[in-house]
Amino acid sequence: MEKIELRRQMRNCLLAISPQQRKDKSRKACRNLISTEQYQNASIIMMYLSLPHEVDTSEAILYAWQLGKTVAVPKISWQQRHMIPVQINSLDTGFSTGTWGLRNPLTGVPIPFGQIDLVVAPALGFDRRGNRLGRGGSFYDRFFANKDLVASRCGLAFAEQVLESVPTTESDEPVEFLVTDEEVVYCDGRKGA
Repeated sequence: MEKIELRRQMRNCLLAISPQQRKDKSRKACRNLISTEQYQNASIIMMYLSLPHEVDTSEAILYAWQLGKTVAVPKISWQQRHMIPVQINSLDTGFSTGTWGLRNPLTGVPIPFGQIDLVVAPALGFDRRGNRLGRGGSFYDRFFANKDLVASRCGLAFAEQVLESVPTTESDEPVEFLVTDEEVVYCDGRKGA
């Protein structure tokens, strides 16, 4: 199946999850993420700021702050089509809200790529080999391709977003493990929680 058609199907799948289900499933997914060794051992975690129908990352961000971790989020440059990791200290202020409800930090101290320990990435879908079906902008593919980035790469999604197979191209960058509200899947074949 082509990526365009698969993206349409996955958007519809996300829209079918009720707000209460999304809240419950987001809580479970965040708890599964928090339980991973990669999260526990990370000093600097780059998380995404959730779109309305994605896994809500708030709980994992708040918990990271409670543990004294540094949290970075993507600052999107639409003109240059890239993301810069910037530190945030609040989920309530300092953001502009743009297309599709995407929150973008207005300010924030840039974090060098090499200092990030864990990157938690969204997608419309993932397969168990770590392949991502993004929204089509290739922002995370370009980010993951940065030679200075040595962080573990995690996909965070609802169980409904796990696909049999995601079509890939040479420029697609996979994640190393996938966390959902039901399981943790290590893409090298190991099975998690």
